[in-house]
Amino acid sequence: VQLQASGGGLVQAGGSLRLSCAASGRTGRRTSSNNGLGWFRQTPGKERELVAAISWRGDSTQYAGFVKGRFTISRDNAKSTVYLQMNSLKPEDTAVYFCAVSRYSGATSHLEDYQYWGQGTQVTVSS
Repeated sequence: VQLQASGGGLVQAGGSLRLSCAASGRTGRRTSSNNGLGWFRQTPGKERELVAAISWRGDSTQYAGFVKGRFTISRDNAKSTVYLQMNSLKPEDTAVYFCAVSRYSGATSHLEDYQYWGQGTQVTVSS
């Protein structure tokens, strides 16, 4: 399963970015469309942490506390794509953001529940 994340970049504090992650290949598209999806982030020296997760139907979501209503996760199963809309960005949101496909259909926050990972996209928020 291959996942291609895009949409990262440099933005000023208070700005917005929209990340996308598309699955490719027949197996990738089928797996990503039938399983939960998540966005994680990681900074140097720190563990990868959940940002948001969404169930396969898109009817259940989970968010990290630091999101506080600023980010929204969504998915389009017809396109095998998951999105992360990030608003009111802060310098502390600077990280590499990874998309991932869960082993399960629900929205799960546990790192070990995810089996496939994208390559990551850099988000840098300047103050």
